[in-house]
Amino acid sequence: SVDCSFSRGVCDWKQDADDDFDWNPADRDRGDGYYMAVPAFVGHKKDMGRLKLLLTDLKPKSSYCLIFSYRLAGERVGKLRVFLANKKTTPVWEQNKGKDERWRTGKIEIFQGAETTNSVTFESERGKGKTGEIGVDNVILISGLCPED
Repeated sequence: SVDCSFSRGVCDWKQDADDDFDWNPADRDRGDGYYMAVPAFVGHKKDMGRLKLLLTDLKPKSSYCLIFSYRLAGERVGKLRVFLANKKTTPVWEQNKGKDERWRTGKIEIFQGAETTNSVTFESERGKGKTGEIGVDNVILISGLCPED
């Protein structure tokens, strides 16, 4: 498995230069490292911020599972979407509101065909809300299918 978390991960993360705002590091409550977040008040409604994970060395014709922690905290905070590079137009995962402020786990299966997926993009879309944030943390890539809960 490959640890792509932000505090000590070995992965290559890039801010998208063509979006409306950047994701920024935020300190965890327990003080052990940080996660990436977009505060609810950044930008204007429908503005986007994209954080891209560059994937190298994924073997063709094999399966991977991307597991991550996410949080949508606050009233009408917006949307969090995940895109794979070879399917740019349609998100493979989307969440638009949190029941509460707790962290949850997202899982995405990545099937490598003849063309390999060379990046995963986390996209935050600004909502109507003024408080809260969208956060992502503990991004891990494992080979094989995603485990059942």
